[in-house]
Amino acid sequence: MSGTPDEEKSFDLDTPPAIAAEGAGVIRAALATLPLSPGVYRMLDAKGDALYVGKARMLRRRVAQYLQFERMPNRLLRMVAETRRLEIVTTHTEVEALLLESNLIKRLMPRYNVLLRDDKSFPYIALIEEHDFAQIAKHRGSRDRKGRYFGPFASAGAVNQTLTAMQRAFLLRSCSDAVFAQRTRPCLLFQIKRCSAPCVGRISKDDYAGLVAEAVEFLEGRSHDAQGELAAKMQKAADEMDFETAAMYRDRIRALTAVQARQDINVEGLGDSDVVAIHSQGGQTCIQVFFFRGGRNYGNRAYFPRHDRNLATGEVLAAFLGQFYSDKEPPRTVALSEDTPERELLEQALTARTSHRVRILVPERGEKRKPVEHALANAREALARRMAESGAQAKLLEGVATVFGLEVPPRRIEVYDNSHIQGTNAVGGMIVAGPDGFQKGQYRKFNIRGPGKSDTGGGGDDYAMMREVFERRFSRALREDAARESGTWPDLVLVDGGAGQLSAVQEVLAELGIDDLNIVAISKGPDRNAGREKFLMPGRDPFQLEARDPVLYYLQRLRDEAHRFAIGSHRTRRSAAIERSALDEVPGIGPRRKKALLLHFGSAASVRRAGLADLEAVAGVGKAAAKKIYDHFHGGS
Repeated sequence: MSGTPDEEKSFDLDTPPAIAAEGAGVIRAALATLPLSPGVYRMLDAKGDALYVGKARMLRRRVAQYLQFERMPNRLLRMVAETRRLEIVTTHTEVEALLLESNLIKRLMPRYNVLLRDDKSFPYIALIEEHDFAQIAKHRGSRDRKGRYFGPFASAGAVNQTLTAMQRAFLLRSCSDAVFAQRTRPCLLFQIKRCSAPCVGRISKDDYAGLVAEAVEFLEGRSHDAQGELAAKMQKAADEMDFETAAMYRDRIRALTAVQARQDINVEGLGDSDVVAIHSQGGQTCIQVFFFRGGRNYGNRAYFPRHDRNLATGEVLAAFLGQFYSDKEPPRTVALSEDTPERELLEQALTARTSHRVRILVPERGEKRKPVEHALANAREALARRMAESGAQAKLLEGVATVFGLEVPPRRIEVYDNSHIQGTNAVGGMIVAGPDGFQKGQYRKFNIRGPGKSDTGGGGDDYAMMREVFERRFSRALREDAARESGTWPDLVLVDGGAGQLSAVQEVLAELGIDDLNIVAISKGPDRNAGREKFLMPGRDPFQLEARDPVLYYLQRLRDEAHRFAIGSHRTRRSAAIERSALDEVPGIGPRRKKALLLHFGSAASVRRAGLADLEAVAGVGKAAAKKIYDHFHGGS
């Protein structure tokens, strides 16, 4: 793309500071080949990791600004100093560049960008319409099933409360198609008036479709219409002296009222909107997002993006919005507490992500400002709580350093525990904690596959399990980051166990040539009493802490979190093994027949109990395969 003479002019570049000379040379060399067109650029360090991702309307002009050193803050000077390579991707428009930039930032997590740490998907209420009688259910993830999806809800608790109330109000089934097909009598949900029992014909197809239509009406924001219709039906039943039916409609109206009562901020005319407010203090930022659908409040969530403390709040907010909606469908309206740079460009980018126009507003007064002020107040309070917790956390980490003789408070603590039943389905768990609390995105599980496990339930070797976990964890760490530059090496390692576990860990680390890790074993006290734990360290006598020492409470929380994570991972593995052992081990039963059996019987346990004639009746199984299945579970030859 050719430019005007003004666009092609050279830039008056400052002399780079000595520390940034090599990076400046990389950028200056790249300028000669950069186009004057939209695109995305990536600054990479010596290892090829992304330092910064940015978008530009004209790539050459934007990248050249990184050579104007007198105008640059220290953060960008450090970035230029670390730059060893520059990569670009050209796009047709600046909107495409903005969308690509947001996706790359979220995927690459460059340390000099504003980073949104958002590893959770939002739950929805789904009306699955693949069956004559639609199913209502909580849903996360891709929308690959035929139906309608309502949300997002800010939390699983919010969607569960609404789902329960909607079952009471509209009596829709929540069971799977397989369970539905097997019912011969109404389940408990029918008895407690949370389902109309279409599985056994207690309601006609047309009447059930009417309930689905009422539910959709409610979820789309026409709750007053739905309640009006129910009130009219209740009055008609009462006039006809059918008091049992009238009471049923009364209960459904109460259920709808309960949903609305929990949604304490309902703004007329707000429709489908997200309200986003930002508050910064002391270099930290909180962004509160409130979700409104059909004018009703579906809850809120707080975010604490990582960014340079000198960035203006408007810039932080703009970067947050790009990343937040990179994998979520934006609503028709996004209301902000303050304006952002390039708001119109952001509007175009969000509109390009969905089938409707997206408007970004900054309400100054009136009814629409009220939810913004409420979100802003929540952002202030959440940030104040986080800063108070951070102060308390810092004191606890200082206490940990004192107790264990560390030179500085640890920034990364790894805690290890194993879980198994007599050696079967053994799992090792690693959790990570630091100044910001538990770092759940860093948790790891290790399916034990070495000599520590037992396939027969005859007991397992805890020491061998711990050796395997540490060998796998730290041999990989040495391969990927021997210089310990990535921040993924622990400052302190805690092991749930006693002298045996500590010795096993020391042996592994010695074999790997690692002799400078701070390792502590936490041994349970007599009778496993909390508060009487002993701490074991190499070259130091075992010791205890005072029963009410805050540092002891903190270490107990770390150990309990590791225990919880390891047990949860073990249960997941055990459940999968139980399901596998029931059908996957039957000779000649592949995925297609397994699916047919589960759809027909509803569970592997039901297949196990089925008679030969019942198995033969399953479509696609056949007599020979049915005989194999029956013999497998009943000891036939």
